[in-house]
Amino acid sequence: MLNHAPNAENNACGAGKWRLDAPAVALRLSPRPVAYPEAVAAQEARVAAIHAGTAPDLLWLLEHPPVYTAGTSAQDGDLLSKDQFPVFRTGRGGQYTYHGPGQRVGYVMMDLKRRAHGAPDIRCFVHDLEEWLIRTLAEFGVHGERREGRIGIWVARGNREDKIAALGIRVRRWISFHGVALNVNPDMSHFSGIVPCGISEHGVTSLHDMGINATMADVDAALTTQFANVFGATLTLEAA
Repeated sequence: MLNHAPNAENNACGAGKWRLDAPAVALRLSPRPVAYPEAVAAQEARVAAIHAGTAPDLLWLLEHPPVYTAGTSAQDGDLLSKDQFPVFRTGRGGQYTYHGPGQRVGYVMMDLKRRAHGAPDIRCFVHDLEEWLIRTLAEFGVHGERREGRIGIWVARGNREDKIAALGIRVRRWISFHGVALNVNPDMSHFSGIVPCGISEHGVTSLHDMGINATMADVDAALTTQFANVFGATLTLEAA
């Protein structure tokens, strides 16, 4: 069992929103990049198993080979390079996103109905995914912020703002899947093939781009600690 004790006072949607007595969340750390279609199929299977009561909730931290994914709001004109990388249509919310080596993806498969006190609230869940990223970035001295009308987490850099983390989720029968992506040290040129999340007037950055040479292990440690804090969850390691 990982030593990440939940803290009710750290809950971003109000004290007591998430149940501290809910079953532990499994943590899977994939040591090698996982093909995007394989990851989607695995999530679909896990969501079905969670609904059937045969598997616990899961936080899955991984990387993908280079790929562009299109959410349910993606506009065709935002795909600028159709032949650079594979393109997959996916059922998550949002627009075009790049995934690739050097970016930590966190897929969150949780039974929100079981974990919430009272009625589950998807807006609160999204807010807490953002809070999870903001607190993770704070461990590296980065001030991440939300922006009205702009999905994701942003950092101010002089006279501009850059996006450092993206998120897009889907919920089926109150079980979440898909999740977040934090730029650690990806090839930043790979973002040039899309208009990330449909926002052309702002840039994209990463921890390394900002001069923070964090390793993926460093980022995983921060992500798991802050996930436990924000969602009041105990994490137990599951084989990848």
